[in-house]
Amino acid sequence: MKNKLLFILISTMIMMNNNACSSAAPKTGATVRPMAVAGKFYPADKNELCHDIANYFKHTASKQTSDDVQAVIVPHAGYVFSGEVAATAFAQIAPDKHYDHIFLLGPSHHVALNGASICNAFDYYATPLGDVKVDKDLCTQLIDNNECFTYRDSAHTQEHCLEVQLPFLQYRLKDVPPIIPIIIGTERLQTLREIAAALKPYFNSHNLFVISSDFSHYPSYGDALNVDKRTGDAVMSGSLEEFVNAIAKNDSLGIDNLATSACGQCAIAVLLMMAKDDNSLHINHLMYCNSGDSPYGGKNEVVGYHAFTMTRDTKFSLTKKEQQELLDIAHKSIMARIEGKSYEPRPSSDSVLNAKCGAFVTLTEGGHLRGCIGRFDASSPLYDVVTDMAQAAAFEDPRFYPVTADEMKNIDIEISVLTPLKRIHSIDEFHYGKQGIYIRKGNRSGTFLPQVVNEVNWTKEEFLGHCAQDKAGIGWEGWKDAELYTYEAIIIQ
Repeated sequence: MKNKLLFILISTMIMMNNNACSSAAPKTGATVRPMAVAGKFYPADKNELCHDIANYFKHTASKQTSDDVQAVIVPHAGYVFSGEVAATAFAQIAPDKHYDHIFLLGPSHHVALNGASICNAFDYYATPLGDVKVDKDLCTQLIDNNECFTYRDSAHTQEHCLEVQLPFLQYRLKDVPPIIPIIIGTERLQTLREIAAALKPYFNSHNLFVISSDFSHYPSYGDALNVDKRTGDAVMSGSLEEFVNAIAKNDSLGIDNLATSACGQCAIAVLLMMAKDDNSLHINHLMYCNSGDSPYGGKNEVVGYHAFTMTRDTKFSLTKKEQQELLDIAHKSIMARIEGKSYEPRPSSDSVLNAKCGAFVTLTEGGHLRGCIGRFDASSPLYDVVTDMAQAAAFEDPRFYPVTADEMKNIDIEISVLTPLKRIHSIDEFHYGKQGIYIRKGNRSGTFLPQVVNEVNWTKEEFLGHCAQDKAGIGWEGWKDAELYTYEAIIIQ
């Protein structure tokens, strides 16, 4: 009986050869990865599986869902041990939330790798609830463009850590987007940094990252509580250094039977690396238990399970003082350029002006436009963006001559700080008059800021038509088959 329970338990040491419960059917001739652990880690019968998952979600009914879940950290043990913990994290995702992709990251339980293996060999992953599509093209692109990625069949064939997450996603989401299955087979920090750098362009509100990891393996129940608290607190800090130090501390204590503090520490480390210095992200701890809390587990040797979400705060605000500081930065940067001097604003390290945001700077003179330049890219601190865009609006807008020193006393500066872009799939999601629109089709794009609505007398459809035709250059009806994004702007004058 003990051996049977350990088999279900899932550890880093084990080696193993309609509606909410449905997914897309594979096309004829498509390749499908067969289920490796159905009937072992979770029920192989669809109805039984749906019933069990529904019960796990019942305990999360009072938990608040969020439209802004960027990542979850969830266990990959047998459902009888960790199903409720995993469901607690997945329940934070709004069921009708749309993601472009789901990136699944977990540790290799079967083979060692110099980096990570991305599975581009199958069109779909099978589960009892249906088949989940794989974006093979993106998987192949990541492999071709990054030395840290490869495809190793043996890393995926019998691997459970990603497979067990799929039924939860199928049950929770009305629309399960294509997945990117990634198995990490190294704990070398430099390689993990390369993996994080390769995935960072996709670490945004359009994609969900599922980090698969159990925590302490095989200490006693009491030791597990202490070990897992230390590791969990380090994850909550958001600091890679604190996370690495917590694991080292646990290792140094000589705790009986402690094999690891987190079997998916490599995947967690990649998440922390991608999230570094992003002030819009928040880590939330939701639940902890270990296998000793299950009627199927003992207390002598346990495995720990945490549930975390990483949420992205899309609500951005600036105080009057911060708004004035940005206006001062814009004015000083223009004057410095006129005078041939360098200018580098230095807000305090805890200032919100360090947040990474896009921004537009608009210059007017006597009520007439004198220059307007901006960017959506949110890879630089706001104060840097305003510095660069103010100078660009004054000296690089091709519609106007460069601003002169004599003009500056009559120039009014307006700054539009942009919230992150949000992909929409229907114009019903576009709040005309409150949000700006960004249209992209191929290599063409265009935008209207939210305040443009105050200058025109257009319907929503006319607003989109003018943006598509006049700004993106894709024709009056070009918006109908283009990518549409909305955003809001904090207007500073």
